[in-house]
Amino acid sequence: MVAQGLGRSHAWAAAATLSAVGPLLVLTTGCTDNGTAAASDKPHPSPVEVVRAAPDVLTKYGTSRSRTSMTMASGGTRISVDGKGGFDYRKRLGHLTVRLPEGTSGAQPGERRLVKEIVVPQALYMKNRGAGVPEDKWVRLDTTALPDGNLVTAGATDPVSAAELLRGARGVTYGGRRELDGERVRRYRGTVDLRAAARSAVPHWRDQLAAAAKGFSERTVPFDAYIDGQGRLRKIRHEFTFAGDAQDRPGGAESGGSGGGDVAVSSTTWFHGFGAPVRVEMPDSSDIYAGKIAPF
Repeated sequence: MVAQGLGRSHAWAAAATLSAVGPLLVLTTGCTDNGTAAASDKPHPSPVEVVRAAPDVLTKYGTSRSRTSMTMASGGTRISVDGKGGFDYRKRLGHLTVRLPEGTSGAQPGERRLVKEIVVPQALYMKNRGAGVPEDKWVRLDTTALPDGNLVTAGATDPVSAAELLRGARGVTYGGRRELDGERVRRYRGTVDLRAAARSAVPHWRDQLAAAAKGFSERTVPFDAYIDGQGRLRKIRHEFTFAGDAQDRPGGAESGGSGGGDVAVSSTTWFHGFGAPVRVEMPDSSDIYAGKIAPF
């Protein structure tokens, strides 16, 4: 949802024209499955401490593969974007291949075009963007200048951003154990204070989360997180809301149809394959498109 760099357009919005504490800390959650206190001689971290520690645990483990899913609903319109890739949490960079909805500019009838994306501190690169951009060129966006801080612009909340948001977790409750992709995990729910997340984020992510804190219609964002026995984030869903008649929200009026109602965006990120090698090849300056960018 790019209001600044894309002429009030973003990677999924125009389709509407159709998100360190070690393992021992987390293993003793301080709760049994029914939410009561567990007996131990050691102090137990609270649910909010467990959740806020998740970004540092990811850094400890270094890398992972990821999957993403984003849906937007406004009135009777609902669109979906999904992706997959890999991220390095120490270097704070990674890559995604995002599959856009049908009907985006340049796509054939029935085609869901694939867009390659590279996420680095303070920048997003997109290739095969279409809409007037040559196929062999990349588009570079300054994520600190995006009203949503790139939390939804790319059609995904990249894994680094999804985790960094949890540093602003508030009102966290423990929801018991679950099975997720064959792993035993614990569920936590609460809200993220965007301003608190921006203040607590790692340095290169602070500015773009600060932009998000200003650009969203709500200061707090509900989340639903699943964390394994090593303290690793395995799944996180954020529920973003934009005011349908707010011209300055990410994507502008194009994102939500005719306005007058809230636009609900549900963004889910999965983490798996911890330790997998992640290689990111940055585009040469000559491969970056410098012309005017048309909407999707």
